[in-house]
Amino acid sequence: QVQLVESGGGLVQPGGSLRLSCAASGSIFSPNVMGWYRQAPGNQRELVARITSGGTTDYADSVKGRFTISRDNAKNTVYLQMNSLKPEDTAVYYCHLLSARSYWGQGTQVTVSS
Repeated sequence: QVQLVESGGGLVQPGGSLRLSCAASGSIFSPNVMGWYRQAPGNQRELVARITSGGTTDYADSVKGRFTISRDNAKNTVYLQMNSLKPEDTAVYYCHLLSARSYWGQGTQVTVSS
């Protein structure tokens, strides 16, 4: 069984930064894709960024130039560095792993507010 454990969410002022981490454990097959999605109240879950085990990245237009996704394959960990945060970035952020199956983390709250 695969488990995803997220950390790093919290409250930050507009213009601030946060770094999310997600550690995967269990039977993880390669190649795979790890990524971050987010869901704000009343909205659908949407892709924020994803990265393949080979390092290819993909970002939502709304976060390009502000967020950076990276991963450590040896640790099965994916990171999301979020800079220049805006109130509209407020959401629950979910880690996702796509390998033989699709797996989700429990979510971590990010709140951007003054």
